[in-house]
Amino acid sequence: MTSSKSKLWILMITAFIDMVGLLMVLPLLPFYAKTLGQGGLVVGLLVSSFAVAQLITAPMWGRLSDAYGRRPAMLVGLTASAIAYIIFAFALELPHSLFWLFMCRIVQGAGGGTVSVIQAYVADATQPEERAKALGWLSAATNAGVAIGPVLGSLTHAWGPRGPGLFAAALCLGNIAFAWKYLDESRDMHEAAESKADTTKRARSRDAVLHVVTHSAEPASRLIWIYAIALGAFQGVTSMLALYLSTRFGVTENSIGFFFAYTGVISVLTRALILGRMVDRYGEVKLSRFGLVLLATGIAAMAFTKPISDPARVAAMLGGMLPAAAVAFLPYLPLALAVALLPLGTAFTFPCVTAMLSRVIPSKERGLYMGVQQTFGGSARVIFPIVFGVLFDIALPLPFLLSASLVIFTIWIGMGMESYVKPKAVAAA
Repeated sequence: MTSSKSKLWILMITAFIDMVGLLMVLPLLPFYAKTLGQGGLVVGLLVSSFAVAQLITAPMWGRLSDAYGRRPAMLVGLTASAIAYIIFAFALELPHSLFWLFMCRIVQGAGGGTVSVIQAYVADATQPEERAKALGWLSAATNAGVAIGPVLGSLTHAWGPRGPGLFAAALCLGNIAFAWKYLDESRDMHEAAESKADTTKRARSRDAVLHVVTHSAEPASRLIWIYAIALGAFQGVTSMLALYLSTRFGVTENSIGFFFAYTGVISVLTRALILGRMVDRYGEVKLSRFGLVLLATGIAAMAFTKPISDPARVAAMLGGMLPAAAVAFLPYLPLALAVALLPLGTAFTFPCVTAMLSRVIPSKERGLYMGVQQTFGGSARVIFPIVFGVLFDIALPLPFLLSASLVIFTIWIGMGMESYVKPKAVAAA
């Protein structure tokens, strides 16, 4: 148990530093695009380009980590991130700046395909009944990076356009050195060697992807569909969040980091302090459904939240009970609540869905199917930001209403999942 906890803590530190770098850069992308005269569609394409690269590489990373170990795959992914941050640092100074912004996202997305490897590492190092909580702790670490990264991005932006990229690259290089020294291999390499030797039983990424499509009623396939649709809906909304806040509430690149920090803090506290207890009390299936309801509610509420155009007039209508300044502040309260439901919903949904997936697949194919999950999630990340960017340019509420409807749809997909993830079934597997 001590060894497992030690591995998890080292992995959490590695994932935390990696996410700090990612979120230093991500919230600034829409503002860089606006500087280049672009709108919602290009912002969606920038977000999607990361997902395209992740989509292509995730099954490959999962398969290679099954065969050669989780540690080397993660180290290569971190190296790709460092290269991407350096490109980002100089993108606006180079000819064809928009091309270099896309290149930054593609290189980082290729390294980001190792998300499935990280999830497989957790599954290797923990017992089935502990995986949702372990994945929750891991996501708490990454969401601590979500809280801190945007603030650092906004602060280092004061040094000039190079600041965030160069600072993120330096963090990433330090992270590589840390992981190289302290991160042990979690994969059973004896089992890996046997799997490599027996080519007749080796699953291919394409076959696994097709199996999910052609056997969508199976529990593993249903869980992957739930993950992909809900993640795509959430990612599509997140890709438009900066433009939404800028358009409706006048947020700038110097203040956007604090909004991301707000959601990050909520996510960290939820995953570190609440998720484990909720899993123990309600189980992964019920908790994931509750999370989907919260996520859909928060997204839908954002479509209708807007500032008051004439606070003085509203204050007069209230008979002077509140000053105009206080009336102008009132819409920020439902905005804060709606935005808070997003990290709450994702905290209760995605760790539980991934933990359930790890239960219904054998360990020898765990990396592969975690990669397939990321492939489908990556496909959603490609499609949703582009579609949402187009819808945003047509009418601001449209992407939020579509996203909320799709999240509700995933609840129906998961009906009856309890029978597949009972502890006794896991023991038998």
